[in-house]
Amino acid sequence: MSRELLLLVDALAREKNVDKNIVIGALELALASATKKRFTDDVDVRVEVDPATGEFKSFRRWQVVADEALETQERQLTLDEARERHPEIQLEQFIEEPLPAMEFGRIGAQAAKQVILQKIRDAEREQILSDFLAREEHLVTGVIKRMERGSAIIESGRVEALLPRDQMIPKENLRPGDRVRAYLWKVDRVSRGPQIVLSRITPEFLVKLFELEVPELEDGLLEIKSAARDPGSRAKIAVKSNDPRIDPIGTCVGMRGSRVQAVTSELSGERIDIILWSDDPAQFVINALAPAEVSKITVDEEKHSMDIVVDEENLAQAIGRTGQNVRLASELTGWELNLMTLEESQKKSEEESAIIRNVFMEKLDVDQEVADILVQEGFGTLEEVAYVPVAEMLEIESFDEDTVNELRSRARNALLTQAIVTEEKLEHDVEDLLTLEGMDNQVARQLAEKGVITKENLADLATDDLVEMTGIDAERAKQLIMTARAPWFA
Repeated sequence: MSRELLLLVDALAREKNVDKNIVIGALELALASATKKRFTDDVDVRVEVDPATGEFKSFRRWQVVADEALETQERQLTLDEARERHPEIQLEQFIEEPLPAMEFGRIGAQAAKQVILQKIRDAEREQILSDFLAREEHLVTGVIKRMERGSAIIESGRVEALLPRDQMIPKENLRPGDRVRAYLWKVDRVSRGPQIVLSRITPEFLVKLFELEVPELEDGLLEIKSAARDPGSRAKIAVKSNDPRIDPIGTCVGMRGSRVQAVTSELSGERIDIILWSDDPAQFVINALAPAEVSKITVDEEKHSMDIVVDEENLAQAIGRTGQNVRLASELTGWELNLMTLEESQKKSEEESAIIRNVFMEKLDVDQEVADILVQEGFGTLEEVAYVPVAEMLEIESFDEDTVNELRSRARNALLTQAIVTEEKLEHDVEDLLTLEGMDNQVARQLAEKGVITKENLADLATDDLVEMTGIDAERAKQLIMTARAPWFA
């Protein structure tokens, strides 16, 4: 049979234009599938084909798992059982036993052939897909071949792609035979093989359409920095010129609006605001909220948000219908935007000042007059009082050198007291975690700072979450979580 196998491999590789190794891999899977039918239990079988001679060997195998992860004894062994046979074996490795050579009858051979052909079809689809993706054509143009439960199957060359219903522009009516454009959104690795999934609602689709209409973008003279969409209704794009001689907004609009109109037509009438990008976040936000006029902006770097003050008559325009304008501006700039009137801004400022004033009065043991002076001079935290250079504080007319030194000393003492209280709480929080085998003080403290203070909290985490929180390797993270979950299996 070995010579027949080699002939079959060569013939299929030539006929289907796929790599010989792919055919051999499919053959190994097919022979393993046929071998498994000789067992009544659900066993794991591996077949190894020698590409030079066509001879093959069969093995039954078991994966080595932790005691609590054992699900089936037909395909798995615990670490203790495995080490009785192979002392050096590790978790997730396999133990194999050779199986006697088997002759396959007509039914077995037919089943093997079906598996081989299916794997080769999968390999052909994968090759077509790889060739398509290698061209890096993110903007896909094709014809709707058929509709399936509201979604469209689009044919582009030899490739079939899926445009799901929820990735179509709302209210657009696509039919078989229509020629459409869409953005290559993702490749979905489903059980029936890889599937290209398209989208007409992503901001990237808008960017690619402008690149198609505006040659200066492809040449690098202009650059689209960001985009935001309310599909079918309104969109914003932020453009930057890399050549001072070129007006970025006018260039994207085109002669008599021809370029932007071409994009709008493709997007079922979606209105597009073209915004001038700025490397100053506050100016960028002002541009993004146009045509509404902004009176004042307060930037909070820590929260990555901005309080934007507009006149009463500009508020509705800045917010937009159903909040559309401010929402798109927030998506475009990447900042959380809080719109408010001058009256609302003053009220918020007074509330924040009152909170800071109370902190200073309590922690620094000063009266309201001193606390008010600190707030008015721009001090917002105890750290600022404690560590701002003495020279800056001495510029405050109401304070002499003794007052400044006393305030700085009280602020530092207050911070030290807070640090001691926080440290004591942290030591208490990590007590339960430190009783876990494999846990150390550093990891326990990192977890406690993230609110994970019990073994039960740790057991609920996924491996990726634990790695992200602590920076430990995935294997150790998995082991810690499984140890924390041990009571579940007791």
